[in-house]
Amino acid sequence: MRIRSFAKINLGLEVLGKRADGYHDIRTLFQWISLHDTLSFDVLEAPEIRLSGDDPEIPWDETNLVYRAARLLRERSGARLGAAIRVEKRIPAGSGLAGGSGDAAMTLFALNALWGCGLPQEELKGLGAALGSDVAYFLEGGLCLGEGRGERLTLLPDLPELPLVLAFPGFPVPTARIYAGLPISSLTSEPGDSRINGFLETREFGFLENQLEDTIFSLYPQVQEYKSLFREHGAELSLVTGSGSAVYGLFRDRETAGRCLAAMRTRGAAVGAVTMSRAGGWNALDAGASPSGKAADFGSAIRGFESSRPSFWHRDRMKDE
Repeated sequence: MRIRSFAKINLGLEVLGKRADGYHDIRTLFQWISLHDTLSFDVLEAPEIRLSGDDPEIPWDETNLVYRAARLLRERSGARLGAAIRVEKRIPAGSGLAGGSGDAAMTLFALNALWGCGLPQEELKGLGAALGSDVAYFLEGGLCLGEGRGERLTLLPDLPELPLVLAFPGFPVPTARIYAGLPISSLTSEPGDSRINGFLETREFGFLENQLEDTIFSLYPQVQEYKSLFREHGAELSLVTGSGSAVYGLFRDRETAGRCLAAMRTRGAAVGAVTMSRAGGWNALDAGASPSGKAADFGSAIRGFESSRPSFWHRDRMKDE
């Protein structure tokens, strides 16, 4: 079985304060995009987990979030089977696109079906939240408001499909370093200060901001250059996603996005993608998962994501390839 594991961007991110457990309370808007890894699963009769991947920079051992997800599901469900899991990485690690979290979520989803565990969606989301702050989001997808550490989710009406360009500065950014560097004065505490609320009322992208950006730019000034370039090329919204290092530009039309993509590629790594609706993303989860899994340049490979299918949580959504 082969399925896609989609990336996310943060359309806005607000830091509300530091928690007693050392994490921070946030409000953020998660949005699925078409850039994806591809995961392959083979059921093993022996209760063992074998994990491999094509990115030599990532440890494919018991510390990997995918391995931990498979082990947690087996422990909680009592499954007696095992799995050989292969990950084809196209989402850069340390980029703020949560590729590892998405891969863990899709591991829970796939093995729940393949092992016949039968755990309901809410229970899978609980397992996801135990693994990481944004793992549970990938078991919903689409556009969601994330609160708490990001694990408390409110499903929101989807945006129309919009093209975007992702730029990668070429280095990862450690999330812990960014949050540790936040000045106390940057933390907000009043709900009325939320610019996300303004966006939810108007759907105007101009309201949105990422409150981590000042800290990111002070530590990694190269990242700020990409944001400026996106603005110069007509992006409707340009933000660092999560804690970085990836920066995106969101556009209203593919022509402008295509010109920006060509320009950004002259300065380094950049790919094109589209935002995806919740139903459309689940419909595309296993639809012709390609050997490369690479993001499209606004071509035929991204068409079809907008089609919907309401019953996307059934086991028959997944096909053997």
